[in-house]
Formats: sequence, C-alpha cells, structure tokens
Amino acid sequence: MVPKISAIGFSLFDILNKYLKSIHLSPIFLCLFSFCFSMTIGIIWEFFEYGMDKILGYDMQKDEYVSKINTVTLDPAQSNKVITIDNIDYTIIYDKNNKPIAKIDNYLDIGLNDTIKDLIVNFIGAIIFNIFGYIYLKNRNQDKFIKNFIIKKRET
Repeated sequence: MVPKISAIGFSLFDILNKYLKSIHLSPIFLCLFSFCFSMTIGIIWEFFEYGMDKILGYDMQKDEYVSKINTVTLDPAQSNKVITIDNIDYTIIYDKNNKPIAKIDNYLDIGLNDTIKDLIVNFIGAIIFNIFGYIYLKNRNQDKFIKNFIIKKRET
C-alpha cells in the first residue's frame, strides 16, 4: 500500500507541476510533498484502526506477546522512575470479582508494536519511493523503471 500512496501524492503534484503554469515546484519539494502525503495517509489509517478497535470492538491493531516491559506506572514510589520487568513468563488476567479470566504466556502488548511497525514500514517505503521519484524527475526521459509507478496525464 505504501508505494501506491507515495505514487499518488507524487503523481498528483508532478501532473500539476507539469501542466499548470502557476506551479513550479523543485524536484526536492515535490518529493517532500509525496513523502508527507504518504505519511499522513499512514497516520490516518492508524487512526482508523484505533477507532475500529475502540468503537466497534475489533482487533485491527494486533496484540503481541512481549517478555519485557518498561513502565513508570509500576514504580512503587510513584516518582516517575522507569521500572524494567524482564523475563516475564506468564500473566494472569482477573475480572472485577478477582476471578481469573485467562493465563497468557509472557505479557500482552495491546497494539502499540503493530502501530509503530506499520508507521516504520510506511516511512521506509515513502523514503525509497521518493529516492526513485527524485531520480525520475532529474532524468525524466531516461528512467524506465519508475515510469511504471507514476500516473501520467493522457496525451490527446
């Protein structure tokens, strides 16, 4: 999905830059816009996943088992000192009546790792696409590879 979103942002401004006399963007600015466009769409997607999880009870932000956590919440002195809990073997989840609901291996991270991994992949994809996009803009008629990903205005 990432290269497609970068390609859409890139192509949109490449077409405007090429065919509107009032717009004259440098290749660096065009690539910067494409990168920001891709990152913004990625963030909006993460907002969507979060909303679906919280409002409709889905699990789009997949949980992940972890064996180590760093937290200030469990600091007994409540001094905002980071406490590291390492080698977590299992966690028991209790309901309001102190009845065990589930015993899980390790510790269950609720979606944070999924979100950040998605954003990292989005970032790397946008950077790579825009490196190729910059090369394309500098050598528009010579670059055959990137032309396959760029949307162009039809010549009539």
